[in-house]
Amino acid sequence: MKQIELLMVDDQVLFINSLKTVIEIKDPDIRVAGVCYNGQEAIQFCAGNSPDVILMDVKMPIVDGVQATETIARRYPEIKIIMLTTFDEDEYVKKALQVGARGYLLKDMLPEELIYAIRTVDNGMMSISPSIINQSISRKTPADAPPWFQHLSRKEIEILKLITFGYDNSEIAREVNLAVQTVKNYVSHIYEKMEVRDRMHVMRICIDLKLFE
Repeated sequence: MKQIELLMVDDQVLFINSLKTVIEIKDPDIRVAGVCYNGQEAIQFCAGNSPDVILMDVKMPIVDGVQATETIARRYPEIKIIMLTTFDEDEYVKKALQVGARGYLLKDMLPEELIYAIRTVDNGMMSISPSIINQSISRKTPADAPPWFQHLSRKEIEILKLITFGYDNSEIAREVNLAVQTVKNYVSHIYEKMEVRDRMHVMRICIDLKLFE
């Protein structure tokens, strides 16, 4: 399994160092390359290092996580950034994703789920906490959405959003309370309406169109 170089950024010293220990124990193939305590330190760290993934808190002194994410994403687009925070307010989520974050996770998740999310983002996909996805499902269809989007049912839009954020069929089934085979059927219908053949193509289209930001 590929080793991932991880940078952790959070001003809660005890929390971030405890999490560092947990991640290194749970997955020896994730190496914590550094720990920073504000966004400015993170920016400076990236000037001389090349972490694969950054776990970034939102609210920090000197330079906050969203500002740091914007700067790092602009200067070093190959570095993938995941927001890890207690704040699920829509303004933080939307801004963080707009400036380049590839994930937005809440700190109440299990370590195993966090490790899975780190690997998901490192593989080029997105990862968003289910509660954040669920609270935004009810938003109106974007005015500039492509024609095929208008033909999706509400349930198909819900499943499409989960696909975009890296959920597999089993995970989607748990989130929407459906049988896995039923989810597979929905996914097939989505493919037909989008005229695509695979999951990665679906994700790339939705990310490029910014359908769920």
